[in-house]
Amino acid sequence: MSAGHTTVTTSPVVSCGEPHEDCGIRDVLDRIGDKWSVLVVVELAQGVRRFRELQRAVPGISQRMLTLTVRRLERDGLVTRTVFATVPPQVEYELTASGHSLTHLVRVLADWSAEHRDGIAAARERWDALNPGSEVR
Repeated sequence: MSAGHTTVTTSPVVSCGEPHEDCGIRDVLDRIGDKWSVLVVVELAQGVRRFRELQRAVPGISQRMLTLTVRRLERDGLVTRTVFATVPPQVEYELTASGHSLTHLVRVLADWSAEHRDGIAAARERWDALNPGSEVR
């Protein structure tokens, strides 16, 4: 071990009890860790939104990707979709109780990101200087 490094023994962040056991956590983390899902949840935490409102509020998301994202979140029980019998049909999206329970975790992650962004930017600059031409970016 090199100087300046210490060994820390901790419990795994995520554990199903058996090494390499797939207990469904990966599937859930893939959904809520998805770039678009998090941004949609953040927007819906503000309240009920229509499809176009969501699309305008989430920069860079295409109509197709937003459709897939809200469908997946609805399938996972995090979002409800309400269709009103108007011409054209009006559709609204809202977080479920499970969806709302996720928002405090997103807030913690956002706070951590804000607290560490300068250190991460500095680390990236150091790494980039030592690894010119790398395709990691």
